[in-house]
Amino acid sequence: MINSRLLLIVISMLLFFAALILKLVDIQIVKSEELKYFARKQQVEVEKIPADRGLVYDRNNVLLEYNQHDISFYADLRMVSSKSKDEIAEKFSLVFGKSKSQYLKLLGGTGKTICLEKKAPSEKAIQLIGFKKTGLFYRQDPTRVYHYSNLASHVLGYVNTDYIGQTGIAQRFNSILKGEEGIRLVEKNAIGDLVSVEDKETKPAIPGNNLYLTIDKSYQSILEEELKRGLKEFGGSSAVGIIMNPNTGEILALANANDYNPNEYWKFSDDLRRNKALTDTYEPGSTFKVITLASLLDQKLCSLHESINVENGKYRFKNVNIKDTHPYNHLTTTKVLEQSSNIGFAKLVQRIDDETYYKYLRGFGFGYNTSVQLPGEASGYLRKPDKWSGLSKTYLSIGYELSVTPIQLITAFSAAINGGVLFQPQIIRRQVRYDGSLVYDFQPKEIRRAVSFETSEILRGVLGGAVKNGTGKKAHSELVSIGGKTGTSQKLIDGRYSRAHYNSSFIGFFPVENPQVAMLILVNSPDVGRYGGLVAAPIFKKVAERIVSNNINDFKNNILDNPVLQVNYAAEPREKDSSYDRLRNIEIKEAVLNAENRMPDITNLTVRDAITILTQLGIQYKIAGSGIIISQSIAPGKLLNGNEVCVLKSSELDIRGASVY
Repeated sequence: MINSRLLLIVISMLLFFAALILKLVDIQIVKSEELKYFARKQQVEVEKIPADRGLVYDRNNVLLEYNQHDISFYADLRMVSSKSKDEIAEKFSLVFGKSKSQYLKLLGGTGKTICLEKKAPSEKAIQLIGFKKTGLFYRQDPTRVYHYSNLASHVLGYVNTDYIGQTGIAQRFNSILKGEEGIRLVEKNAIGDLVSVEDKETKPAIPGNNLYLTIDKSYQSILEEELKRGLKEFGGSSAVGIIMNPNTGEILALANANDYNPNEYWKFSDDLRRNKALTDTYEPGSTFKVITLASLLDQKLCSLHESINVENGKYRFKNVNIKDTHPYNHLTTTKVLEQSSNIGFAKLVQRIDDETYYKYLRGFGFGYNTSVQLPGEASGYLRKPDKWSGLSKTYLSIGYELSVTPIQLITAFSAAINGGVLFQPQIIRRQVRYDGSLVYDFQPKEIRRAVSFETSEILRGVLGGAVKNGTGKKAHSELVSIGGKTGTSQKLIDGRYSRAHYNSSFIGFFPVENPQVAMLILVNSPDVGRYGGLVAAPIFKKVAERIVSNNINDFKNNILDNPVLQVNYAAEPREKDSSYDRLRNIEIKEAVLNAENRMPDITNLTVRDAITILTQLGIQYKIAGSGIIISQSIAPGKLLNGNEVCVLKSSELDIRGASVY
């Protein structure tokens, strides 16, 4: 009996050891490579290394947005013991200043993994570097920071929770800004703690490129503040403003009021995040008369001084009544624009045939995207002449029967006053790699010539008069000469023109003598004032005066002949021996030679020639108006001591020795 039991025990032990040996052979020999693979898979992880998103600056190297290297902390509840939960809650409460019970509640929840702290700032996270508990881990979780909150929000856009750019340059240049993720192989122990990093298998992250915008932070701040102040004063559902360098197409500021904070984008509606300067179209109304007059002047179909019968404010044309806000009997072409006469333009536009007029409108870019480097741009709407009715050309001449975006209109207007060249609007000035090497440097992109240099020069003088003498008087400034045009258009609501809702606008530029800044102000459905001259023009003036006051030296320097205008002017066909050129050169030369440290006589010269002479003589000056110099504060022949400031007054442009047609 005893021997039988002993034999059974021996046999059982032999079988056990045999099974153990077989298992060891299976593990160490048969399945060795397979188990090594799974063990390595459990112990070694491929971790992504986030790339720093590229920085964004304004044109003057002011940092607008950057990255904050935050860290998020997590706990795997399957691995955290009850004792560890209490210790974790105690430590996190001490570091983040929150109640211990709040963390205990999170740790007592259900599920596999919970987030204890989302995007903890690095100065807090660093206090937890030496604090290790089984099941507690962290991940890098960078935050995009918009340093000036709402400033230029529609230009900059925002990044979502996945760190992907949405709207603005964040979306348009996401692939450039985001950089390239890196990877590293890390070995961890059974409880998830880092043991080692395999350097040979590590691929560092490559930061994204930095972008320098054409935006000027100072201009942007002023524009946003005045748009919001204007909405408060005049009411309205929204407002748009764009400031552009008309000689290059650079966007110096672009704003929508009201705006949003990209740091907290989720708190704002889609409507507030939409860039209405690009996405929303409208009928421009009387601001479009600038384009119509440019087309007529360029075709030599009208003279500034001819008299137009404007029918005392009421005109019946093809069974349709056309009315003017202010009744006049006769107006010159110049006054037709200054007083924004619908009747005057309805008559003048009949002189240009449909196809030619359409080509000019297309030449100014209407009906096309401007290809601005921002997402969501609409193309507007312009029908072909074969789709026009008998009244279409009439309505088009005063800004109806077409739709435009604000960015389209300011781009076209810039061409009308910069010497006649249409430029592609630009938002990026430079693109630079993280190592400082240059990828892209801005160069003006000329699309086409819209009108001649002479046409543009004449138009600038007329637009200066529209501010001094016409509907744009509330944009007039003693600080800087301003030219521009008001616009008031009824809004289409449910297929009918509303008598209560209007788009009130003003589009203009300064200084008149040498445009450096073009600007569009558009107020949607103002409650007070209604007309562009009463609502948008005062906003324009305030923005312009603040810009000039803050940059007075720049404007003094840039009042001289603009190189871009000089190039455009030289490119225009003109007879070298024209009487105008000969007289101009002789007058300038004689004035400088005969001065001998005395004040020359510069009356009857153009503002441009007067500036040239005074600059060569080193005489400081201030100019009121545009066109021809009619008076000077320092008498001709007076001995100069070098400290004088000569105040010049000028009247409307009168080109001598050349046709005004």
